[in-house]
Amino acid sequence: MILCFAVGIGLVGYSVYEIASGAMKVEQKKVEAKQLLREAANNQKEKMEKGEVDPEEITYDQGQTIGILSVPKLKRELPIVEGTDEYDLLQGVGHYSGTALPLQNEQIVLSGHRETVFRGFDKLNIGDIFVVELPYGSFEYEIYETEIVDADDRTVIRPRGEEILTVTTCYPFTYIGDAPNRFIFYAKPVNQNNEGT
Repeated sequence: MILCFAVGIGLVGYSVYEIASGAMKVEQKKVEAKQLLREAANNQKEKMEKGEVDPEEITYDQGQTIGILSVPKLKRELPIVEGTDEYDLLQGVGHYSGTALPLQNEQIVLSGHRETVFRGFDKLNIGDIFVVELPYGSFEYEIYETEIVDADDRTVIRPRGEEILTVTTCYPFTYIGDAPNRFIFYAKPVNQNNEGT
């Protein structure tokens, strides 16, 4: 009995440590992302306006901090990191490598853990806004549809023929452990400008 209690306390302590450690990594990446946006915004915007940067050619390296995902309804700013492996997702919102970026006129996929960066996403509804801020601009997307799919369903990532922001997280939102499903938000661009951040 005492051994079970001690193991339980140890597991809770470890979980609290992991959550706190993850939160610190996310905050560090957010600071890095904001600095990136400040330093690059004017330079990138000027190059875009002069036609020196083709949005279709923009790529990032695995693990690189690339921007900020803002969720106005939740008053949250979350760092976006290139890649969706476990290490990337511990640092922020992962951009699924191989999917598009804003102005590339295809599907953009962002993923995050429901209990860390996407905590509170159960409060989002149709009509709510995501803002993706990258060095070359700020882009608004309005949620127009949601769905729940099996955790192994990869059909949500596919060519769309238009710019669609797809945001994925584990579901149910309050599930403990590896969730059996994924909650998907689909959002369309509100406007297509490349205002500097």
